[in-house]
Formats: sequence, C-alpha cells, structure tokens
Amino acid sequence: MLLYTLVQMIDYLISVVSMVVIVQFVMSLLISFNVINTSNNAVVAIWRALNAILDPLLAPIRRFMPNTGGIDFSPMVLIVLLRLLSILLNGLAASGY
Repeated sequence: MLLYTLVQMIDYLISVVSMVVIVQFVMSLLISFNVINTSNNAVVAIWRALNAILDPLLAPIRRFMPNTGGIDFSPMVLIVLLRLLSILLNGLAASGY
C-alpha cells in the first residue's frame, strides 16, 4: 500500500514536470513570434524560473541529442522519458515489488 502511494506521488510530480515543459515550449514559441514581449519584467521572471527548473533536466538530453539546427527536440524526449518512467513505476507497484 505504501509503495502504491509513493508511486502515485511520483506520478503526480511527473505530470507537473510534463506540464511545465509544455508551458515552457508554448512560451518559447510566443517569445519567438513576438506575441509576448521580453522587455516585460513579469515575462522575464517567468521565463527565467521555467528555465531554472528545466535546464538541469534538459541539459543532459541536449548533450546526447544530435544538432538538428534550430529545432530542439529535448523537451519532447524528456516528456517521453518521464512517461516511460511513470509506466514502469506503475507496473512495479501493481506487481507488488
């Protein structure tokens, strides 16, 4: 029972990190198309906070990934890896280990 609760908590954290990755991706698109202005202090603060949270997770993936020009696939790889981790943990909790 305790293992299942722990897995559910980790699964929730994985969902939160995945949502933060999606928010950062959308915000980077909005910045690149000049929909939101980076001279706004609130926008810069949010952008820096998102990068501070996600850079430790995305940097190792970026070192591993080949250079694809201007497209960064590391957020997608991170979401896939987090989802695979969630599936693995839920399978282990269901089997009783």
